[in-house]
Amino acid sequence: MASYLLGVDVGTTGTKTILIDGTKRVVASSTVEYPMETPQPGWTQQDPEDWWQAAMQSIQAVLQKAAVPQGEILGVGFSGQMHGMVALDRDGLVVRPAILWNDQRTQAQCDEITQKAGGAEGLVKLTNNRMLTGYTGGKILWMKQNEPENYAKTVAVICPKDYVRYRLGGEIATDVSDASGFGLFNVQRRAWSDEAIEIAGLRRSLFQKAYESYEVAGRVSAEAAALTGLLEGLPLTAGGGDAVIQTSGSGIVRQGVLGVVLGTSGVVAMGLEGFKPNPNGELQLFCSNESGLWHGIGVTLAAGGSYRWFRDQLCGAQAKKAEEEGLDVYDLLSAEAEGAPAGCGGLVFLPYLSGERCPYPDPDARGVFFGLGLEHGHAHLNRAVMEGVTFSLRQVAERIYSTDASIKPEMVILSGGGARSALWRQMTADIFGLPVVTIEGSGEGGAFGGALVAGVGLGLWKSLAEATGAPREATRNLPRPEAQAVYERAYALYSSLYGALAPAFSAAAALR
Repeated sequence: MASYLLGVDVGTTGTKTILIDGTKRVVASSTVEYPMETPQPGWTQQDPEDWWQAAMQSIQAVLQKAAVPQGEILGVGFSGQMHGMVALDRDGLVVRPAILWNDQRTQAQCDEITQKAGGAEGLVKLTNNRMLTGYTGGKILWMKQNEPENYAKTVAVICPKDYVRYRLGGEIATDVSDASGFGLFNVQRRAWSDEAIEIAGLRRSLFQKAYESYEVAGRVSAEAAALTGLLEGLPLTAGGGDAVIQTSGSGIVRQGVLGVVLGTSGVVAMGLEGFKPNPNGELQLFCSNESGLWHGIGVTLAAGGSYRWFRDQLCGAQAKKAEEEGLDVYDLLSAEAEGAPAGCGGLVFLPYLSGERCPYPDPDARGVFFGLGLEHGHAHLNRAVMEGVTFSLRQVAERIYSTDASIKPEMVILSGGGARSALWRQMTADIFGLPVVTIEGSGEGGAFGGALVAGVGLGLWKSLAEATGAPREATRNLPRPEAQAVYERAYALYSSLYGALAPAFSAAAALR
């Protein structure tokens, strides 16, 4: 029986293809990079043809490396950067460059949609999510208002991974997790919200069928087979948005298991067994990659980004030493931070350097060192940044818990660059009061999740839980009672500061 699976992840900097076997071992991997255009400040876009060329090349490279007989490959699953607007005309050709997830041009359109829906509360009733500038819905309205000729040509809007699947022989369609990120999708019903689309003033026909992630949404065409080396007729499953499917691939599908990504931003996610309300739209509550499952996500904007700012602005001596001694500056900083006590003697850092999304949707919020005294040195500042980021992530986690009193947090699966730090892993365990583990293979990201979800749809595994199984742990940290006691007091102080400082943040914004 065929037991190999391909996973294709259409990322922001490149497309990654992996081949896994029935034991979930990565047999071969290849990544092909491409550029991103920034035609104006705050604008980001890409040519979908670059994704297709990269997908073809990476698939070819993986098949060549693995040398697996074509008949042994069961199918292809997909992951991709979320929220990108790919506009297609009636011939299936791209109308304009794709507007990406991190593009900020659509604030006026998001505000307009929200206002017409009766405010954030009214929109959340229709979709269970706010309309954020990253979301696809605002991008479509921007095209209608600013490029009416392109809007008139457009007959379908899909996401980046959908375009690559379509070019391989798939349908012009999307999946429920990526559809959730349009901001015009009824997440509870797992269907488009006709009312929200009408409020936005958009044509309903633009919005394509939203498959469950594991469902087959096409088969490799003869043309694509000749270009890639894949077998004609090979099933293509719908796949999912990367923020959801990469956590599914890490085993974060069961309620109670938190996934925390300590990257430039900090992402906290949990699989939800049943639909949950999203009061005030503080979270991003999306459909997950299996019917009957949802996904709660909260993002704090400057997690690792805060620590990088600290490194760049306040750690010149440490950076010089690292360069001279051939060391990683972050290893030096982590060692230094261990010299400061838990709680930093009352020094608290608020990591709002880029404003904030969750738990406080406030673009005016800014970073703060609070409680600074003569007794504090560089090590205290260092550790305070790490602690402040972790406190913020805990607040996001508590927003997820608050969606249902039955949620009992059990453990944290930590990933991202910050997870390399033994101190940060232990700090997370102490602040969250939960076991913290890192797992093997988490670096494969969305491509791994896409392959696993495809395996569920094609019968290799019965469910997503079976596909992910028990993750293979690389490290495990348990909370220490003495540190927990200190951190509970520090967390209470941290949690009191945003409300006290919010008026000052607004006043400061007027001076910028």
